[in-house]
Amino acid sequence: MPAHRSGKLFAGIGGLIAIALAALLFPLSASAHAYSASYTTIALTKSGTVVTYAIDELSVIEWAGGDANGNNMLDPEEFDAVKTPFAEVYNKNVALTIGGKPQTPVKIENYYLDRKGDATKVFLQVRYPAPSGGESVSLTDKLYEKDAKTNYVNLLTIQFGSGRSTAALSGGDRTWAMQVTDDEFAALPADVDQAAAANGGSQTGGASQAASVTSDASDNAAAENGGHGATSGWYSFFKLGMHHILGGYDHLLFLFSLLIARQSFRQYFTMITAFTVAHSITLTLTVLGWISVPGSIVEPMIALSICYVAIDNMARPHVSYRWLLTFLFGLIHGMGFADILVGMDIPRKELGVDLVSFNLGIETVQLAIVCAALPIIFALHRYRHARKFVLAGSSTALLLGGIWLVERVFIG
Repeated sequence: MPAHRSGKLFAGIGGLIAIALAALLFPLSASAHAYSASYTTIALTKSGTVVTYAIDELSVIEWAGGDANGNNMLDPEEFDAVKTPFAEVYNKNVALTIGGKPQTPVKIENYYLDRKGDATKVFLQVRYPAPSGGESVSLTDKLYEKDAKTNYVNLLTIQFGSGRSTAALSGGDRTWAMQVTDDEFAALPADVDQAAAANGGSQTGGASQAASVTSDASDNAAAENGGHGATSGWYSFFKLGMHHILGGYDHLLFLFSLLIARQSFRQYFTMITAFTVAHSITLTLTVLGWISVPGSIVEPMIALSICYVAIDNMARPHVSYRWLLTFLFGLIHGMGFADILVGMDIPRKELGVDLVSFNLGIETVQLAIVCAALPIIFALHRYRHARKFVLAGSSTALLLGGIWLVERVFIG
């Protein structure tokens, strides 16, 4: 193929990739809220089942309005105005079933706002009837089920007696279920205050830990068989990690920016390894509470990392020591990965397994993307005009990263 024709071909390919990236990610950069997480605690007692449902403030504003002054926050008066719509959305989308029968809330116990740093959650506490020994208990969450633009997860903490367990409801798997045995029912506290006291102490009590994500079919099977109809809870966190990075468009764009620059296989290997090690370190330290950096710092830094790598790609035809740069930025991205788990009260005895499972989910998707992309990238770099592909892709990454940076610094 003549040089000028191959040059036009690669310019065209680069342009198409740039257009595709912009078309895919620009609406998401302009979207106010592409990711939403709720935190639900289910406390089983002999006097009732108390569900405490918490979700980020911005989600409530999107459902119910109420933000009269347009500052993306709910002032006390504004919060009072959205309490009823908030409860209506909850009742419409979150269903508790006991013994195979849908339950109606006995009463709404409380509403409140909890502001911690730059993160605010809206809480709703609802009381349901108590289960009996031998009955199944399940919770189904259909919030955002028909909204393809929002990546949503409900992180559950289940308290029963002196035992606690966790689960993550996301994607199409939105039902948690467990079977309350006669022995477990006998060990349940009399009320919520007693339950809180029990869980404030040792978390290795006698109640068996059997909470997990199940389908309706397995819930029914559990009820019929008199056992815990559940697979191991680690898998729900593995899937959560997969969904988290797939919905993290900034992380994916950063990975794309790293890969498109021409490098040897050894350079790619050391770079990806450095990123994996770095984000695993800060992910773990953040979830354990040993480090804490506000999201108002972490999120702009993630956007800045995209811009920096994109500029580096355009400025240097042959990159070197990319692994060191990637390690430093990986430390920042790890804190971004951790944000969803920080608000979850994971029992210490489950923390190790859940954290490893979550990280493995992230790594599985990341490795799949790298394995799929590298053969294509190596093939493109065989041609003399591949540089145009790098420039087009990096320019698009710089544009989108810049938009995110401005949004996160000046809009929040």
